[in-house]
Amino acid sequence: MNVLLCTLSDPGYLYPAIAVGRELRRRGNRVSVLCRSRSMSAVHEAGLTALPAEQYGENHAFSVGWWPVQGPAQYAAVLSAAREIRADVLLTSVLCNGALLAAETLDVPIVVLGLAAHLWPYRSGGAGEPESVVGRQWRLRETLRFYHQAREQVGLPRRRDRVPYQPLIGSGLLLRGDPALEYPGATLPEGVHHVGPCPWEPQADPDAIEQVAARVARVGKPVVYVHLGRTFGADSLWPRLNAMFTDGPFQAIVERGRSGPACLDAGADLVVVRKPWMGPLIDMSEVVLTSGTSSPVLAAASRGKPMVVAPAGSEQPLLAEACRRAGIAVPLTAGTGGADALVCARDHETMRARVRSLGARLNGTAGAAAVAAFVTSASRNPNPSPAVPVSSARRS
Repeated sequence: MNVLLCTLSDPGYLYPAIAVGRELRRRGNRVSVLCRSRSMSAVHEAGLTALPAEQYGENHAFSVGWWPVQGPAQYAAVLSAAREIRADVLLTSVLCNGALLAAETLDVPIVVLGLAAHLWPYRSGGAGEPESVVGRQWRLRETLRFYHQAREQVGLPRRRDRVPYQPLIGSGLLLRGDPALEYPGATLPEGVHHVGPCPWEPQADPDAIEQVAARVARVGKPVVYVHLGRTFGADSLWPRLNAMFTDGPFQAIVERGRSGPACLDAGADLVVVRKPWMGPLIDMSEVVLTSGTSSPVLAAASRGKPMVVAPAGSEQPLLAEACRRAGIAVPLTAGTGGADALVCARDHETMRARVRSLGARLNGTAGAAAVAAFVTSASRNPNPSPAVPVSSARRS
């Protein structure tokens, strides 16, 4: 079977797909990864075949920051690459409208790898969830608007689906989280399933780990791992980070992520990094401070680390609220110094027990194996049932 991975090339989307691709290759399939050139080293390290998207005419089509407007360019690139390798099935990311449309044109199944929690409205339940925080209805309207706009731009007729979200999930939308991150009592839409984290990241450089470890050892304070996401026009967290980690009880390792340049004060106990891996740095830490994106949330939970959440935009408020509701995180409240939230997350025994329990469940899921089995089933049946046990509703 020929499989084309055509996900977004940002690490939070690409790395889980690489985990699935490795499992599919282990099962004897031919796996190719359509990605931006800057991501090819990770694909090669994973032992998979990289197809540089620039050779198929794309510029920003596989960057999450451009997803609303790059549907046609992504469609053309996926269409060309899939035809070239004679793809039998595609695996893409949530928000990849161009890949969904290419699969429809090619008449091949496509499986969508989602985030840690469901982004759009539930099939039932969830009536008590604060829409002003999670924005499910708004997000679905906006996603469908860009999807139908892309359809029109590539010359496909408008769809009239009984269920509005149906074209966005392909043969199945597989979430990388756990039912505990969904609203209590809510039921996921048909075709949407939890599979687990699908963890993979490039091999960490031992020298780089040792350098960071030596710096935090010299300071001697408990370590917080900070993973900054996009701010979406909101205020930068840097002023608060400088205040929290200057003459305070903690020091921090700060992953800049996609947040822009660092703005640290000279006296702050901060080590600023930009690495393609986070696992060893989370292992050094007692608490994780995150904007609420899927990868750091899942990595922290899988390692039993309680969290402080400071969301800005996009899916961040939804997942931050899910973590707070599940009792594995506390919010970084506006107008406070922030150190109290870190102390609470570190010392709250019930929270620590909950995050350890969630981590054990996440680590016990099939993850990449479940997705690989689903992809294999989809290649034979465009609307497969899960080939391994996966969850569709929240645990009671």
